[in-house]
Amino acid sequence: MLIQDRYRLIQLIGKGGFCKTYLAVDENQFPPVPCVVQQLSLRYQTSEAFIYKAQQLKILDQHPQIPSLIAYFQDEQSCYLVQEFIAGSNLEILLQAEDAFSENQIWQLLTDILPVIKFIHDRQIIHCNIKPENIIFTDSKKFVLVDFAATQIFSEINQWMSKDCIGSPEYSAPEQTKGKAVFASDLYSLGVTCIHLMTQISPFDLYDIANDCWVWQQYLSTTVSDRLTKILTKLLHKASRDRFQSADEVMLAMGIDSCSSPSLSTSQPPQPLWKCIHTLQGIGNVNTEIHSLAFSPDGKILASGDEKIIKLWNLSTQKLINTLSGHSQAVKSVNFSPDGKILASASDDRTIKLWNIHTSQEICTLVGHSHAVKSVAFSPNGQILASGSWDKTIKLWDVNTGKEISTITGHQLQVNSVAFSPQGQILASASLDRTVRLWELLTNDVLFASHEITKEFKNRPNCTLLGILSGHSWAVLTVAFSPDGKILATGSDDNTIKLWQVNTGQVITTLLGHSWSVLAVAFTIDGTMLISASRDRTVKLWQVSTAKEIATLSGHADSVSTVAVSQAAQLIASASKDKTIKLWQLAQQES
Repeated sequence: MLIQDRYRLIQLIGKGGFCKTYLAVDENQFPPVPCVVQQLSLRYQTSEAFIYKAQQLKILDQHPQIPSLIAYFQDEQSCYLVQEFIAGSNLEILLQAEDAFSENQIWQLLTDILPVIKFIHDRQIIHCNIKPENIIFTDSKKFVLVDFAATQIFSEINQWMSKDCIGSPEYSAPEQTKGKAVFASDLYSLGVTCIHLMTQISPFDLYDIANDCWVWQQYLSTTVSDRLTKILTKLLHKASRDRFQSADEVMLAMGIDSCSSPSLSTSQPPQPLWKCIHTLQGIGNVNTEIHSLAFSPDGKILASGDEKIIKLWNLSTQKLINTLSGHSQAVKSVNFSPDGKILASASDDRTIKLWNIHTSQEICTLVGHSHAVKSVAFSPNGQILASGSWDKTIKLWDVNTGKEISTITGHQLQVNSVAFSPQGQILASASLDRTVRLWELLTNDVLFASHEITKEFKNRPNCTLLGILSGHSWAVLTVAFSPDGKILATGSDDNTIKLWQVNTGQVITTLLGHSWSVLAVAFTIDGTMLISASRDRTVKLWQVSTAKEIATLSGHADSVSTVAVSQAAQLIASASKDKTIKLWQLAQQES
């Protein structure tokens, strides 16, 4: 069975009252990539509730012991969650193949899985189906928690978004079976999982109904320490108020520091060395959302693109110099030519415009894309302009003539961002198809000789595809090369930033810290620092050599749409849906 013309269902691997789980492959990848597809009946939830649930589950992608949510969609009868395939064996299979778990193995399970449960609960999500079949022991000797189809999500307005807490009866807490799951319900299920693993007996048979108590200790083949017995006993209390109330409480009883895991640390990052020195806002009543920013090469001008207008700001006075009008829809990208004489702007109106900075007049309009243009970038010599569009293509334009040179195709979905390498030989493009593609352009001799460009490309209409970078679990929204051209940074809807080795296409590291989509990334001129902007309302600064977060710049009241770094001065600009631009500077530089 093929769904979405993409996911081939291979084998039914799980079935519950409202959910079927399939092993599948993504046939849009080559070679096809294994994944897990969960089919949920719409009888148990509304379409709106499913979409909200999927959006919240996406937040869990940050944790390495939770499978990534790759996609979600629905048809008339069912909803579908497509998740990362985790290689390994679930604990029920291991239990059948081997002896009962030892006390040491139970300690290892608790030590590994409690931080995962804490991570989920901290994000107001309850799993509702913790059991041996949903915990996978991987080849790297880690426990991974899977199957989030039955999760409940807490809303301050509506409390639990769904009242039907469907789980596995053998492992469900008493209150959960009545539709009133609490966070401690997951801890109860974890306790039941532990006693089943130690006894190899069904939980139904481990409970004495007549005396209303657990009798799991009678089935142990070896004795268990008083310490573990006390912890399990408290996990298994019938009344939720008598149980551990949080994963933190269990870890405290075990002597584990709940903040010891880097991915779960609640400690604050170092205090930022940068501070906001000025906030630029619209003039008079003209206050609109800003979508794009760019510094001029000399650092004297900041260009900003909003709903239709481009504004030019004098950075020494923080005053508006001029406005450039001509686009009929939002300006999603602005970029200065390397010599600072030309500004390129890309718009949702499907056009690109070139502007003379000295006269503030339009030079020409580049027409050819069939959908919104989201990104423009100049080649290092300023002769070529690249544009990325939601028509799934990249176009190359001759800046001197305004003529289209070539159309590059290959992405399966919309193109969000394009960037040239500092040497001008490689073009990177980022797309909603979750990939980044690297394209090899002409040699420098041909690329930088404008009178030869059109003739050369007539015989070679497309660039050579060097490689496809896959690793993000959601749309890739932004891309930037380091100043030496050796590292590529990408930001994604999966809340992460990845650093890639350009020559090998391998991931160097993944930067975790943003709690929502990463919309923009930019390197400082020396390449030592990366700047990122996110829908989580923050700008973050990262040290490239260590992949550590240096600082978080907070102050915007809404999603930060874009960020720019001045190469002439140590100055960062960020723009937000809150309709402001903030200028940030190193605090120690102030006189």
